Amino acid sequence: MLPDNVLIQQYLSGNNDAFETLLSRYKQRIFSFIFSKIKDTDLADDIFQETFIKVIKTLKKGTYNDEGRFSSWVMRIAHNLIVDHFRRKQRMPIYESHDAEVDIFYRVSEPSQNIEDLLIDSQIKEDLNTLMLQLPENQLEVLRMRLYQDMSFKEIAERTNVSINTSLGRMRYGLINLRKLIDKLNLTMTQ
Repeated sequence: MLPDNVLIQQYLSGNNDAFETLLSRYKQRIFSFIFSKIKDTDLADDIFQETFIKVIKTLKKGTYNDEGRFSSWVMRIAHNLIVDHFRRKQRMPIYESHDAEVDIFYRVSEPSQNIEDLLIDSQIKEDLNTLMLQLPENQLEVLRMRLYQDMSFKEIAERTNVSINTSLGRMRYGLINLRKLIDKLNLTMTQ
């Protein structure tokens, strides 16, 4: 199996089959990601196509930076297109009829939540969960118990058969190591 960067070079040299290989390699993952946020097959398909149109244009322009992983770059394009979709949707008023028989009076319903913020929060949580998997097992265990199960340090100490101080230390080192990973990867964990 050829690496992504080799397939990209082959595609740029005129081998369209190389791009087909890239597309088939990531098609399901990208489409599933888009659909999980959009919940509409037709719209997800449109955004998927728009994603790969942008990929092709960027590759052809020669502005693709091969420092990161190709799949992450494509996911970021898809994510940005999803955010753009929800931004446009928020600016367009949604009309709801008060009476099924008389469609004269309408009201504009405002979204109760900011979709862009929800998407950003979702992406931050996904990134954070991925980073946490790189922590030593004992630090990961304490972070999960504290953050996701809302356990006290006393409960964590009892569950893991260590002292409260050891639980606190594992939490502290887990957070320190997470910060180091975030800095190393130059990630932004806030909106």
